[in-house]
Amino acid sequence: MRSSARAMFFRRHSSALVALLAAGVIAAPGLVHAESRADPPVQTDGAATDARARAAALTARMTREEKLQLIHGYFPPMADRTPGAPVADMIPSAGHVPGIPRLGIPTLRESDASLGVANQVEQRRGDVATALPSSLATAATFDPAIARAGGAMIGAEARAKTFNVLLAGGVNLTRDPWAGRNFEYLGEDPLLAGVMAGEHIRGVQSNRIVATVKHYAFNAQETGRMIMDARMSEAHLRESDLLAFQIAIERGRPGSVMCAYNRVNGDYACENDFLLNQVLKRDWAYPGWVMSDWGAVHSTEKAALSGLDQESGQELDSAIFFGAPFAAAVEAGRIPEARLDDMVSRVLTGLIDAGVLDAPVVTTPQPIDYAANADVAQRAAENGIVLLKNDGEVLPLARTARRIVVIGGNADVGVLSGGGSSQVRSVGGAPIEIPLTSGAAASFARVTYHASSPLAAIRALAPEAEVAFVAGDDAAAAARSASEADVAVVFATQWTTEAQDVESLSLPDGQDALIGAVAAANPRTVVVLETGGPVLMPWIDAVPTVVQAWYPGQRGGEAIARILFGEINPSGRLPMTFPRAAEQAPRPVAPGLAELKASDAAASNPGAGPAVGLQAFAVDYVEGADAGYRWYEREGHRPLFPFGHGLSYTEFRYSNLEIADGDTLSVSLDVTNTGRRAGSDTPQLYVSAEGSDRPRRLAGWTKLTLEPGETRRVTITTEPRILASYDTTLPGWRITGGAYRVTVARHALDEAVAGRANLTERTLQP
Repeated sequence: MRSSARAMFFRRHSSALVALLAAGVIAAPGLVHAESRADPPVQTDGAATDARARAAALTARMTREEKLQLIHGYFPPMADRTPGAPVADMIPSAGHVPGIPRLGIPTLRESDASLGVANQVEQRRGDVATALPSSLATAATFDPAIARAGGAMIGAEARAKTFNVLLAGGVNLTRDPWAGRNFEYLGEDPLLAGVMAGEHIRGVQSNRIVATVKHYAFNAQETGRMIMDARMSEAHLRESDLLAFQIAIERGRPGSVMCAYNRVNGDYACENDFLLNQVLKRDWAYPGWVMSDWGAVHSTEKAALSGLDQESGQELDSAIFFGAPFAAAVEAGRIPEARLDDMVSRVLTGLIDAGVLDAPVVTTPQPIDYAANADVAQRAAENGIVLLKNDGEVLPLARTARRIVVIGGNADVGVLSGGGSSQVRSVGGAPIEIPLTSGAAASFARVTYHASSPLAAIRALAPEAEVAFVAGDDAAAAARSASEADVAVVFATQWTTEAQDVESLSLPDGQDALIGAVAAANPRTVVVLETGGPVLMPWIDAVPTVVQAWYPGQRGGEAIARILFGEINPSGRLPMTFPRAAEQAPRPVAPGLAELKASDAAASNPGAGPAVGLQAFAVDYVEGADAGYRWYEREGHRPLFPFGHGLSYTEFRYSNLEIADGDTLSVSLDVTNTGRRAGSDTPQLYVSAEGSDRPRRLAGWTKLTLEPGETRRVTITTEPRILASYDTTLPGWRITGGAYRVTVARHALDEAVAGRANLTERTLQP
C-alpha cells in the first residue's frame, strides 16, 4: 500500500517526486532534425579561458541578490508552495532558475532527457518526444557516432521545446545485474561508458544547450539510495567509476555535473570535498558548475564549501539551503563572498561554454521533424540489439516461412520501456500504461509501452506468411500454437525502474515456464528479451536462438523485425556481463533490500510490531576496480554470456597482429569477413601486465563494416590510463614498465589473436 513505510520513506527522502519532473511544451511536426546539425565546436584551452573570463566579468557586474538567485532552482510542480516563486513563468518541468535579463542571462529551463525529452506522468498533455532505446542498447552498439547522433537528436528536440539545460549523460558503472537503473546507464566498463557518454553529451551540446553528466558519483543501486554509503578505496574509485566520469567530461565538456544522492566514503556526494573540490575541480580542472540531484542537498555551509554550486529542485529538499540560510551565511562571513562569486561564475562558464548565452533558446516552441528523428532511434536500436545465441542458424528467418507464431510480451501492441525520470511520452502514444499501486517509484513511474508493434512489423516483412499472436498467459495454449508453426518467436519482458532495484533476476510472471513449454513444442523457437539488463535463463539449453533487444525505443518493433529477417545483420555487443546464476555477482541481492521488505511488512501489519525502518547503511564494494567482467575473471566464474559478446549472420577472422609499444601502445591487424553477408564487427583490445594477478581490461576497440570476402587493416590505440594503476602517493597514474599481454578478441573471454608488448615506465597526472 502507498501508506507503507517504504512509500513514506521515499516520499520524504527520495527523488521519487523527482520525476513529476521533466518537461517541455508541445511542439508541432516540422523541421528540426538533429542529423543536419554541424559538429559542435572543439573547445580549446583558449576558448575555455575566454568563457571563464567572460563569466567572471558578468559576475562582477551582478548584485549579491542576483548572484543568490542563480545558485538555487525551483521544482515547478511544487513551486507554488515557495513564497515569491515566479510560477507564472514556469512550464511543468524538472527545474526553473530565473534569469537576469539586464545582463543577458537567460532563465534556465531544465528537463530530464536521458532517452529523450521526458514527460513521465504526462504533466504536459499531448506533448510527445522521440524515444531512444535504453542507454544499454546505445552502449551495445560500441559506436560513438550512434551515441552522438542520439544526443544531437534529443538536444534538437529539447531546444525546439524551449529547454536549455538537459539532465542527460548518465555514466554510473554497472556493478550489480539487479540494479534498477542499469538500463539508463552505459554498462560496466569505464572506457566504454566514458566514451559513449562523452559523445552523447557532445551531441546534446551541439544544439547550444547544456548537458549534465550524472550521477557523480558511485550511485550503484537504487535501494536506500538516499541513505546508503558506498565505500571503496581512492585508487579503486579512480580506476573505475571516477575514470568513466573523467573520460566523459574530457570528451563531452558538459556544462554541468550533477552530484548523486548517496554517500561516498562517509560524506554525501553533494557535500563531498574529495569528489567535488579535490577530484573534479582541482585534479580535472573542471570549469563548469555542480548542480545537485533533486532532493540531494542536506546542508548550507558544508555543501557550499565542499564544492556544490547550485541547489536544484529546492522544494524536494528538507529546507531551501541555498536560499535565505545561504544569504545569512555570506552576510555573517561563514561562507566567503569569493565562494559565492565562484559558484555564480561556474554556472555562467557552463552556459557560455555550451553556447547558451550566445544562442539563446527562443521562448516559443519550434517545429520538429519527428519522422526523421525516429530514424535516429531506429538506427540505435538496430545497431544495439545483440544476438546472444543462434544454434542451427534459426535466424535470419526465411521469407519462405508459412506459419509464424508470436507469443507474449504484448508484442501485438508495442515494446516495453524503462521507468522513472527518463520516461518519454513517445510519438505514437502509449498503448499500455499501468500505474503502480505501491513501491518507491509509485508516485512518478508507470509501466509504459511504446506504440511499435513487433507483430505488425513481422507481418509487414512476411506478407505471404500466416502470422498469429498468442498472449502467452496460458503456457499450454501457447505450446499448442507453437507446435503448429514453422517458427515460434517468444517475447519476454522484465520491467525495471529508477528508485527500485530488481528483487530477482528471474523473468517475472511465469515467463520461464512459458518459454520452456514453447521450446518443447517447437525446436525452432526464438526468444526476444526486452529487459533492463541480464536475466537468468534456465531454458537456455532448450532454446536455439536468443536475441537481447533491451528496451528498444519507439521504433523497437521495426528494429526487432528487421533483425529477425536479416534486413539488418546484428552487430550489438554486450556492454555488461550476463551471469549464469545470481550468486556469481558480487552481491546476489541489493544490500538493504531485506530490511526494506521487513519495514514494508511491519508497516502493513499492525500485529507484527513496530516498523523496522530502513536505517543508513554502508556497502563495501569488495570487487573494487574489478567491476563486471574483471570480477568474473578474478573469481573464476564462467558467466552465461561475457562482456563484449555478440553474434552475427556472418563470420570474421583476425590475423597479422602487429604491436607498437614503448611509451604508448597500439596494435594493427587484418579483419576479414569470411562469410556470405555484409556485416559489422567490433575487435576489442584487452591488456594485462604479465605476472600480475590483476584481470585484463578493455583498452580500446574499433567498429567496422565489411563486405563478404573483404579484408581491412585496422589500428587500435590504447587509453593509457587503462594500462596504469592509480598511485595515491604520486598522486597520479603509474604505468609499470615491463611486459604486457595483448589480446584482440571478440569478447572478454576470447583469445582470437594475442601478443606481447613491452611498455616504458611512466606517470600521468591525476
